[in-house]
Amino acid sequence: MVFSSAVFLFYFFPCFLLLYYLLPWKNAVLLIGSLLFYAWGEPRFVPLLMLSAFLNYSFGWLIARAGGQRKVLLGLGIGLNLAMLGYYKYLGFFAGILNAIGLREGALPAIVLPLGISFFVFQGISYLIDVYRRDITAQSSFLRFAMYKAMFPQLIAGPIVRYRQIAHEVDQRTISNARLWMGFRLFVLGLAQKVLIANSVGQAADHVFAIDPAQLDAPAAWIGIACYSIQILFDFAGYSSMAIGIGHMLGFSYPPNFNRPYSATSITDFWRRWHISLSSWFRDYLYIPLGGNRGAPLRTYFNLALVFFLCGLWHGAAWTFVIWGLWHGALLVLERLGGAALLARLPAIVGQAWTLLCVMIGWVFFRANDVPHALNYLGSMFGAHVEQVHAHSWRMDVGTSALLALVVGALLACWRWRAAQPAAPGAAGAAPAARLPAVLVHGGHAVLTASLALLCIASLAAGTYNPFIYFRF
Repeated sequence: MVFSSAVFLFYFFPCFLLLYYLLPWKNAVLLIGSLLFYAWGEPRFVPLLMLSAFLNYSFGWLIARAGGQRKVLLGLGIGLNLAMLGYYKYLGFFAGILNAIGLREGALPAIVLPLGISFFVFQGISYLIDVYRRDITAQSSFLRFAMYKAMFPQLIAGPIVRYRQIAHEVDQRTISNARLWMGFRLFVLGLAQKVLIANSVGQAADHVFAIDPAQLDAPAAWIGIACYSIQILFDFAGYSSMAIGIGHMLGFSYPPNFNRPYSATSITDFWRRWHISLSSWFRDYLYIPLGGNRGAPLRTYFNLALVFFLCGLWHGAAWTFVIWGLWHGALLVLERLGGAALLARLPAIVGQAWTLLCVMIGWVFFRANDVPHALNYLGSMFGAHVEQVHAHSWRMDVGTSALLALVVGALLACWRWRAAQPAAPGAAGAAPAARLPAVLVHGGHAVLTASLALLCIASLAAGTYNPFIYFRF
């Protein structure tokens, strides 16, 4: 079940909210509702989710009370989390490598990847490390901890919510009318990003990437990757906004996950804005413990390369994801070697254009079926197949609605809005919105929210294309 499905919007979520607001046992209602939400798509993996919750709860309890064995317990707890992730996500990948180099023969039985395992494993690891560092107190109630682990808004695709970020709300939380309205607005805005923009350009991207790259002319190849770049941003950022909005409606403050990443003027800036909960997780639990940038330059470069190699592998067990991660790691190393200083001296629009080019090249590997497909697609983008017959042009492969969504999405994603400066009361330069009566401002928000909600409902009712890229990460 995904947030943009009719089952969730018209059946599950209204019924859940009714019970959540009426019944006094909010943690129990949230836990049971979350398990039902997860069981809708993966009933056989509900015991695995609860096993993960019990494992991390138990090791957190032991680490908090142990003496000299705390580090051993931490290592064992992290190891069991990684073993769970390794078995389901990477066993087949590494078995294929061993087959390729002749160290084993035969294929393994197919292993189904549990929904959200990459997210809830990282969530568990961060909890154990924070308990070990004494940044948080271990949760004493298994019910409350299981509720935290299984919370459906962030279970399938994040953001990666660390326990310490919502620890005070796990035990007690309040929901005001203002917070409920803010959460609803965030949810609708995220739904609009997903349904009206990401879904529209996603179908065009899928169509272009399904064609033999040698048959694409350069404009078609660029339009295809542009559509995918907009799709993955508004698909994932929209889903994160919906999750954060639901969190507010339930009384939780989830961390932000996106901050207009396509307005970044460097790759370093991009990673401060893209999938913030993941990039900050790698920074706090891997990059800094490895030494960060405190050591010799070569050590810093190694740390960056390792972190982004693992970041790529976290996204998927395939060489395309590994190359995507190493590509970003190499770009960050280049910026450390002087590229960042050069970009800082150039006009912001130049830095943004360079960053977008690098990001889009990386997205080719992220989207392609395999490495040869990615390389051939890049060849089409840069004119390597100009002498072959081009059976496809962008006019054939992109419809009017997709093109409109691409233009609107690109403007929203890339336009460098100037940050509004607060003006003194009564100042002549005050922003226009500040001079409007509050009822008009809130009324405008209500009209916009209602309009977007109706458009999304109409689109979903029409049975339009509605995938979710991060559904299996």
